[in-house]
Amino acid sequence: MFDLSTLTRRSIGVALVGCAFLAPAAMGAVTEDVAMGIRLAELLRAGRSVVSNYQTLINDPALGDKHLDSERFASEAIAVYSKNTGQDPFSGELTKRDRRLLEAQIGAMREVVDEQQDDINRAGIGFKGFVPAVFARLLNEKFAAKVGNEALVRVTAPEQLVRNRKSLPDAWEASVIVSVFSDPRRAKGEAYTDVTEVEGRPAFRMLLPEYYTESCLSCHGEPKGEIDITGYPKEGGKAGDLGGAISIVLFK
Repeated sequence: MFDLSTLTRRSIGVALVGCAFLAPAAMGAVTEDVAMGIRLAELLRAGRSVVSNYQTLINDPALGDKHLDSERFASEAIAVYSKNTGQDPFSGELTKRDRRLLEAQIGAMREVVDEQQDDINRAGIGFKGFVPAVFARLLNEKFAAKVGNEALVRVTAPEQLVRNRKSLPDAWEASVIVSVFSDPRRAKGEAYTDVTEVEGRPAFRMLLPEYYTESCLSCHGEPKGEIDITGYPKEGGKAGDLGGAISIVLFK
């Protein structure tokens, strides 16, 4: 059904390891859910990348209007998504649900940036606190408010790395992080999928591991315990360490 990029096809292949014993019909449905989960995760990552790329501009105290409005932001996020995946987020034969979820995510992205305009454009103040992690949390909260009866997206992490208690992993996420992602025999970056219940409802679940890159280490690197620009102690992480995970829920 989906016109998938090479990246997405490869991701589906590794993500389905957790669903190897499903019947063929169920496997087809799960494959579609994996593809949608990857689209949502990649669009979230693209938005975070835009926030990261503009940190110097956002935090420039000498400038007022940064000309980083919601339309420009969404357009650049879609461009980053397309560059990373080789396709537009709306490419292929999408179901009505999938198109609705993507539109809700982009709409939520615009709303977050609209609401941050006063802070982004405030002159005379350097660090604004509008960092990728904050953007992701606000985006996911607005997404849930729009379509939370159909899907949920959140960013979590190993419990000892969580800074905002709202991001603590639930029991399923914690189990996957501890028992699956820590397995040295498992391919690094491999997503994990399951069909289970969430809030008493049947749901497809997907957890995609995320690893620290060099750009993360100014806040999450060494020396461990040193206070970073956001006011939190650094975790002492190194590039390549597991730093978090994107959690996707698609209700049935």
